[in-house]
Amino acid sequence: MFINSMGIYVPSQRVANDHFLNVNGLTSEWIEQRTGIKTRSKAGEDENVDTMAICAVEDAVSRLDYDPKEVGLIVAAHYCAYDTVATVAHKVQRHLGINGAKAVYASSACSSFINGLEIIEGYFAMGKADKALLICSEHNTYYSNESDPKSGHLWGDAAVAYFISKDRQSESDLKIIDIYTEGLGDLGKGPGGVCLRPKEDGITMPDGRDVFIHACRYMIHALNKSLESADLTKDDISKYICHQANKRIVAQVAHQLDMDMDRFINNIEELGNTGSASAALVLAQNIDDIRKGDKIALMVFGGGYSCGCFIVEK
Repeated sequence: MFINSMGIYVPSQRVANDHFLNVNGLTSEWIEQRTGIKTRSKAGEDENVDTMAICAVEDAVSRLDYDPKEVGLIVAAHYCAYDTVATVAHKVQRHLGINGAKAVYASSACSSFINGLEIIEGYFAMGKADKALLICSEHNTYYSNESDPKSGHLWGDAAVAYFISKDRQSESDLKIIDIYTEGLGDLGKGPGGVCLRPKEDGITMPDGRDVFIHACRYMIHALNKSLESADLTKDDISKYICHQANKRIVAQVAHQLDMDMDRFINNIEELGNTGSASAALVLAQNIDDIRKGDKIALMVFGGGYSCGCFIVEK
């Protein structure tokens, strides 16, 4: 599988840490020390999951070497939703005028994007498509409660879109070397670690410590599974990208891998936790700074619980 083009959309609005002092009593220093976040992105009043997704797709189309109407599968993979019936996949299909494509929506918390990759891999293997569009759009601030001192200060908004093909389309394509995902709902706090109940209390994190412990452990677990499958070692990887939930998690993963933090690329300082868009977004934002032939590993952990990893080569 190959990534033909990547597109992003990040809202221009930033919410600084100082905003939360009079909202949930947390100081800027406390937030930065414990999360690494300095500001977070926030969608405007006229923006939502759908509008951000379409902007990310249009950004990807601007660098695509073929007509997007050749896409036979559209996968929206995320947990935030503006409408769970008329999904992002269907809205994008209509926006691009892609007739006859399959359109599906899938969610596995913050690991959704990599699960979406695996879904595409399956469709390609079955011969039911040979070009696909994968979209993740997260509007966390639509659901978050800023007065919640446990997690109200964490969330950011963003969208990312990848065009993917079974066969190489151009020399600039990124090669997907391996994809691994695993559900972990039977472990720890499982489905209760992070919750999104729109009608009740929005997006919450009842037990951040349990999430932290399992995120560190199972992002490395997913990495090791993917490395083993691809017959690679951790030293073969030039850059690492973790799910951007907390910079202390990234630091702990780096420590456990005995790697310097400069091997890890992050955007959490500026954008906050952009959910399942985050790792894919970091790759798209930094791809021009990665050298030809370098391998990049992206590791994620979902609050459901779930984990995943995919490895790409430029």
